[in-house]
Amino acid sequence: MTISEALSEARARLLRASRAIPALEESPRADADLLLGYVLGCTHARLLAHGSEMVEPERYEAFTALVERRATGVPVAYLLGDAGFYGRLFRVDERVLIPRPETELIIEAVLSDLRLRRGRELRVADIGTGSGAIAVTLACELPTLRVWGTDCSADALEVARENALRHGAQERCVFVAGDLAVPLAGLAPFDCVVANLPYIPTAEVPAAPNPVGYEPNVAFDGGDDGLVLYRRLLWDLPSMLASGASCFFEAAPPTIDTLAALCERAFPGAYIEIGEDYASLERYVTVSVEASS
Repeated sequence: MTISEALSEARARLLRASRAIPALEESPRADADLLLGYVLGCTHARLLAHGSEMVEPERYEAFTALVERRATGVPVAYLLGDAGFYGRLFRVDERVLIPRPETELIIEAVLSDLRLRRGRELRVADIGTGSGAIAVTLACELPTLRVWGTDCSADALEVARENALRHGAQERCVFVAGDLAVPLAGLAPFDCVVANLPYIPTAEVPAAPNPVGYEPNVAFDGGDDGLVLYRRLLWDLPSMLASGASCFFEAAPPTIDTLAALCERAFPGAYIEIGEDYASLERYVTVSVEASS
């Protein structure tokens, strides 16, 4: 089996699987290329340039095994063990949510905010850190930050610590297990809080074979209306913020207005703004707390 033949066969297999799993329709070609490149340890460009080369039998067997798992809906990031986020690769597996591109826009907003406040070490809390993608990215982009990440899953925090070590941020990222902001109460105040909490209403959380159904349910299920965890978090946060602090909360577009209203009640007098994702959908709420005189 040549590289070209193996890719053609895999693309056809994934296209057939998409009849039962519509989400696979988006990327049968790209998925096949990524999986074969992973098995062969080569780039997409090399696959194209050397399509006539033979694939060794044991590698072909490994490749087809991955393709079959993808055909059942398993996310490609779990098969590869990595997901790209803000220009870096992060370790991911079934213990954590796969970082999404839209969350990169929160990174941009946080960085823009924090870069205006130079001159001292700033303290950031990442609530529901999961893989640590947000916490580690912020620590790497702004070396003066100290970041604390929390998660209710000890398994997820193991992955977050691996990612901090991978990117040399282990000295400035501290990960603690616990419920939302509770484990950080004794470490307040914080200059910035970021949260990408579960925000899908329980009845709308996809199940396998939808690829999302293979990710931890606890990372998606936001209760009856998707905002149960945010309500609890907002109850605790005001007393944990430094003067002039900012907060950034990601949520689903249908829930953004309600989340913004909750923030207005939790932070009287704060400036509330709604930000959009790459698809121009309202995706996150920014809260800017007035600095004390």
